[in-house]
Amino acid sequence: MNARSFIDTNVLLYADAGDAGDKQKLAVALIRSHMVEASGVVSTQVLQEFAAAGLRKLGLPLELVRARLEFFAGFEVVSASPKAILQALDVGQRWNLPFFDALIVQAAQASGCTELLTEDLQAGANFNGVRMVNPFA
Repeated sequence: MNARSFIDTNVLLYADAGDAGDKQKLAVALIRSHMVEASGVVSTQVLQEFAAAGLRKLGLPLELVRARLEFFAGFEVVSASPKAILQALDVGQRWNLPFFDALIVQAAQASGCTELLTEDLQAGANFNGVRMVNPFA
């Protein structure tokens, strides 16, 4: 069984990146297993980043991006409230993280995740009980 995991944008994007090779296969498997086990969490920020990068960087058709967002909405979705944004400022200051990374860490913490699946933050780092895991390493 999967640990309760926060899934960062890069995992979602690799699932649709035709040139990602093994990363694509792994991303698809991670998404599928976390969806089946109801152990995956994303945030509105992650969904927004996926939409923007999917359209702009990957050149995905609008209807595919829309379909993916509807699918990803099957995960638990954490919204960035004003309180969450203020907490992210504190997380960023405490751990010396850029604001948007801190907002991801804050969302993972707030949702009770034990790990954050990302290649954007230092693998193995632990921020208030949330361990950074690079699933592609």
